[in-house]
Amino acid sequence: MFDISMGKAILSIVQVVLSVGLILIVLFQSGKRSGLSGAIAGAADTFLSKNQARTLDARLARITKWVAILFITLTLVMLLIR
Repeated sequence: MFDISMGKAILSIVQVVLSVGLILIVLFQSGKRSGLSGAIAGAADTFLSKNQARTLDARLARITKWVAILFITLTLVMLLIR
């Protein structure tokens, strides 16, 4: 049936998946200041591109917040069942 060590293994796997997902989500977010790299790359400064980037960044920020909350909660649960 369901053993406690099997539950710990499943929680550990979920925690690794959450941590890798959190790292990837943070890496996908654009920096707050593009600086010289944005000017060299020839980033389009149109109104549409700025708003599209803001909505994508806002969505990624919201996802980052929820994944981080899940990660911290899971870490605390795993600490308690140790």
